[in-house]
Amino acid sequence: MRRAAAARGGAGGARRWLPWLGLCFWAAGAAAARGTDNGEVLPESIPSAPGTLPHFIEEPGDAYIIKSNPIALRCKARPAMQIFFKCNGEWVHQNEHVSEESLDESSGLKVREVFINVTRQQVEDFHGPEDYWCQCVAWSHLGTSKSRKASVRIAYLRKNFEQDPQGREVPIEGMIVLHCRPPEGVPAAEVEWLKNEEPIDSEQDENIDTRADHNLIIRQARLSDSGNYTCMAANIVAKRRSLSATVVVYVNGGWSSWTEWSACNVRCGRGWQKRSRTCTNPAPLNGGAFCEGMSVQKITCTSLCPVDGSWEVWGEWSVCSPECEHLRIRECTAPAPRNGGKFCEGLSQESENCTDGLCVLDKKPLHEIKPQRWSRRGIENASDIALYSGLGAAVVAVTVLVVGITLYRRSQSDYGVDVIDSSALTGGFQTFNFKTVHQGNSLLLNSSMQPDLTVSRTYSGPICLQDPLDKELMTESSLFNPLSDIRVKVQSSFMVSLGVSERAEYDGKHRSGTFPHGNNRSFTTVHPRNKTPYVQNLSSLPTRTELRTTGVFGHLGGRLVMPNTGVSLLIPHGAIPEEDSWEIYMSINQGEPSLQSDGSEVLLSPEVTCGPPDMIVTTPFALTIPHCADVSSEHWNIHLKKRTQQGKWEEVMSVEDESTSCYCLLDPFACHVLLDSFGTYALTGEPITDCAVKHLKVAVFGCMSCNSLDYNLRVYCVDNTPCAFQEVVSDERHQGGQLLEEPKLLHFKGNTFSLQISVLDIPPFLWRIKPFTACQEVPFSRVWCGNRQPLHCAFSLERYTPTTTQLSCKICIRQLKGHEQILQVQTSILENERETITFFAQEDSTFPAQTGPKAFKIPYSIRQRICATFDTPNAKGKDWQMLAQKNSINRNLSYFATQSSPSAVILNLWEARHQHDGDLDSLACALEEIGRTHTKLSNIKESQLDEADLSYSRQNGL
Repeated sequence: MRRAAAARGGAGGARRWLPWLGLCFWAAGAAAARGTDNGEVLPESIPSAPGTLPHFIEEPGDAYIIKSNPIALRCKARPAMQIFFKCNGEWVHQNEHVSEESLDESSGLKVREVFINVTRQQVEDFHGPEDYWCQCVAWSHLGTSKSRKASVRIAYLRKNFEQDPQGREVPIEGMIVLHCRPPEGVPAAEVEWLKNEEPIDSEQDENIDTRADHNLIIRQARLSDSGNYTCMAANIVAKRRSLSATVVVYVNGGWSSWTEWSACNVRCGRGWQKRSRTCTNPAPLNGGAFCEGMSVQKITCTSLCPVDGSWEVWGEWSVCSPECEHLRIRECTAPAPRNGGKFCEGLSQESENCTDGLCVLDKKPLHEIKPQRWSRRGIENASDIALYSGLGAAVVAVTVLVVGITLYRRSQSDYGVDVIDSSALTGGFQTFNFKTVHQGNSLLLNSSMQPDLTVSRTYSGPICLQDPLDKELMTESSLFNPLSDIRVKVQSSFMVSLGVSERAEYDGKHRSGTFPHGNNRSFTTVHPRNKTPYVQNLSSLPTRTELRTTGVFGHLGGRLVMPNTGVSLLIPHGAIPEEDSWEIYMSINQGEPSLQSDGSEVLLSPEVTCGPPDMIVTTPFALTIPHCADVSSEHWNIHLKKRTQQGKWEEVMSVEDESTSCYCLLDPFACHVLLDSFGTYALTGEPITDCAVKHLKVAVFGCMSCNSLDYNLRVYCVDNTPCAFQEVVSDERHQGGQLLEEPKLLHFKGNTFSLQISVLDIPPFLWRIKPFTACQEVPFSRVWCGNRQPLHCAFSLERYTPTTTQLSCKICIRQLKGHEQILQVQTSILENERETITFFAQEDSTFPAQTGPKAFKIPYSIRQRICATFDTPNAKGKDWQMLAQKNSINRNLSYFATQSSPSAVILNLWEARHQHDGDLDSLACALEEIGRTHTKLSNIKESQLDEADLSYSRQNGL
């Protein structure tokens, strides 16, 4: 390409003169014509208006070369004697021009049209400060005219979008903004949006705007806007599709209006009435939140009892009437009927004849009546008097009886109404008052002192005695001792809700004797729904302080693994002298850490002890310790510390320092340390910036509560080390907990913001959670430095009915202004139906101690050949230093230089890093890249390894 450019550049001078030579030939011909014709009219080929500058009818336009196809630049002018192209300041050769002539009929001027082809090779060979350009130059009698510069560029469109649209979940009527940055291209790509593979026309929908910098904006989201959106970019070369972004428009639930209050549930006395509403205005859709608040409200109501009427005593008799009768009356006012009560039964007045001789019968005085008639009348009157007297006595007796019954009922109903607590109508748990009486207590220091006869203790929550441990706590704790008699009055909230006043008394008798003085059991509030506080306060329960494993090792070395903890110890071959053997142990402290953090220093690993401490090794051994830091030298300053015999902690080295006493290789989840002495080691970290991150493992366990309707969820946030999680698993096995979801990793920043744990999406009509307990917040310091005890939050869920056996909800663990994780719980609360989730992989728990060649991935014979090859210095640098570099060991190489066999120590470190995968392929590739050996470790068969190990064992007398 350079040669072609040079050739064209060399001929540039000649090309500059070509147009002028053409003009000279044309001028000579024109002069000869004038001399021959003696000034006659110019021929038609000569412009009729000499002196007119050329005018461009068509100028060359910008063009793009697609793939390898050349493009044509076209130029047309009038009047024009000649037209030539000039590209990048150089004249284009005349042979590359294709010209055509014509005559403009309206003006009679000559029109000349010229075009050239530009190839991709010409554009690629040009290297200038601007794009490849071409320009037309036209000549006439008066002078020249130049056209615009037309640029020529190679068209392309890259494959990857600079920014793909991201999925969104937005509430209805919210704004949706989907960003799209198309791939780089020439010319710039035009963007088109697709929804469910159909083009979006923003002109037909005013709610959608696609003009703002290729972004898709939906001003007010509608349910119909949910779908998969794709950004399409296209130019003259190709089309590109972005990744699809799923948009979900959800609707949060809204309450309907309250219904009218129902009638009071009791006809007489104190009861309740309720009203309800439903979450249907609107109903939640597409994962929208369910309505917050109560769907049912209850209030107390009092219905007046009906009172039946009762007669007052009879009034005085009236005077005699002309008919010889007098009257008396009574009123129904003792009491008067009210509230729908019955009116008094019987007559409200009665009359009798007057017999004192003052009345006139048939308008004659009584003494003038005939004796026969009078005697008959007297007999009748006497019988009437006896009848009325009997009736009066009966009425008086009935009245007294009714009044007595009424007074008795009123006195009995007062207590029955007032004893009912309105708070019981909500169905919640009531407060129980335990009033105790001290009678002759032998534990009183001064028997002459008068005891307090009204000592009371108040406990909130229902009393649950279904669990044997709870029974022991309730009967043997100092709560009921040394009180001799306990009487508990319980008003059943269930019976109150039915309008029935039920009273039950429970007598509690303590056993003879006193509680042991050594037991420290103090309880302030009884929470039977979660018995974890009980277990944590019992000093009699066994506690583990360390995990421990041992193994006997000799000259052949081996590997000691702590199952499911990530801690291991590699004893290289030859580290122990021949004919010697040691019982080597390794333990992890699970109690209170002895390393106290100073200032901002954080413990990042468990405290690991290996011994015996007086053992001397001739070759450094490899200790692998897991850690929970997000490894970055920009945000962390990590140190290795060792505990002295006096119990103090001293810094051995910083991971980034150069040292010849030990070596630290920090992997993403473990630190491999090469050491010469046994002891207790741990990793600490000092955050340099707020972006320092600790890895936390979050997990949720569940178990049934003592109440058959309750189910407990315990969410743990512990350091992401296998030993920390193993402690959680061990505790949960003792409590009967089951792992409900695979643990996840949470990145917790050192930005001083707290951690929030909340329970979401609880089925509203199947389960419920206590108000104000669905979200719990943990302070930053408790999480950042909380490596003493496993951090967990407990949630208590309650079923509405015992038939509910499935639980589905979400556990959200997030740091404010930080990372978030969602644990999806979907399980059966019945143990026989629950799917078992394994806690750990079983890869390192089968053989805690492995000795001899079987403990190593690299066969001993091949290991010897590698060491013999790379320990020898090489002029080309293909020695142990390159071996370290190929195995990602680029720091503190001076440590290996002090060893008798640097290659052996490097391979020991490789064995420690690959104890689980045994990736011999990577080591073989590294060796082949160096070029010092042609042995492919990955092609060695297992039978060959066994034969090599067997021959080696025979040589060493095994």
